[in-house]
Amino acid sequence: MTDSSAIAVVIPCYRVRDQILPLLASIGPEVGWIYVVDDACPQQSGEHVRRHCQDPRVQVITHAQNKGVGGAVVSGYRAAQASAAKVVVKLDGDGQMDPLDIPRVCGSLLAGHADYAKGNRFHRIGFVRGMPWVRLLGNAVLTLLTKLSSGYWQIADPTNGYTALRRELIEELELERVAYRYFFETDLLYYLNQARARVIDVPMRARYQDEPSSLRPHKVALPFLAGHARNTLRRIAYSYFLRGFSLASLQLLAGTLLLMLGGAFGIQQWHLSLQTGVPATAGTVMLAALPIIVGIQMLFSWLNFDVANEPAHPVHPLLRQRQSASG
Repeated sequence: MTDSSAIAVVIPCYRVRDQILPLLASIGPEVGWIYVVDDACPQQSGEHVRRHCQDPRVQVITHAQNKGVGGAVVSGYRAAQASAAKVVVKLDGDGQMDPLDIPRVCGSLLAGHADYAKGNRFHRIGFVRGMPWVRLLGNAVLTLLTKLSSGYWQIADPTNGYTALRRELIEELELERVAYRYFFETDLLYYLNQARARVIDVPMRARYQDEPSSLRPHKVALPFLAGHARNTLRRIAYSYFLRGFSLASLQLLAGTLLLMLGGAFGIQQWHLSLQTGVPATAGTVMLAALPIIVGIQMLFSWLNFDVANEPAHPVHPLLRQRQSASG
């Protein structure tokens, strides 16, 4: 389902001079606005588009300094915010994302069923057949970390850049605080959760061309881990102790405390046994084991509440009413 001219597309460009024109030519009439963001591209992709693209839908935004993919997308979002588009789609400029999928990605958003949609290349067995096991394992780890840090437990393929966002969310999100480099898509999920936006996955096949990726796993691994740890702590603190203190908050506190106390006592007694050569009694072992067992049970109970607490209803209708009331 699509509405005529209800969709805007944002295309961050960096070293994609040879791919950008064919990509623009393949974008269908369901799109009313196309924002090409030249992120200080050394190939001057933006100027190349200005000279050779006659599509009246295309507007070129040029950065004097490179801001990363996130910074380019934010510039496109800000420009699309001034349009009449209902949904803003982000496409990479390298041609690996099929514009024919735009109507499918935007369908639930235009129908009012969700606030944010993202691609999922791992939804079906056929999509991953032939994919290296290292990549599958890496995606599984990233997916688990993203679920914990964002609170969206039903999504996968968190680094997928094929995304669509309801325009009402642009004003609500603190886009100036979102990570501007490779952590952008993952970090954005954290801010979407704080806005209580409903996020859905859209199954799709990836298109891989011959263009080399600029992503270097060994350089982004530590920043990714640090970002996930920061967002997990922030989400828990805000959602369970600032915005909504509940029984789940008590379970999280008590479970963490019991696990730490039981673990510390057990390590102390084990160290004492090594020094004295006297084995710990059954009662001592139980004094260490019981708090650990109860603590783990409480943490699992909190986790079950957290999974069930994922936003299930779209928030953009309420945002639209508030934004209309404020002029």
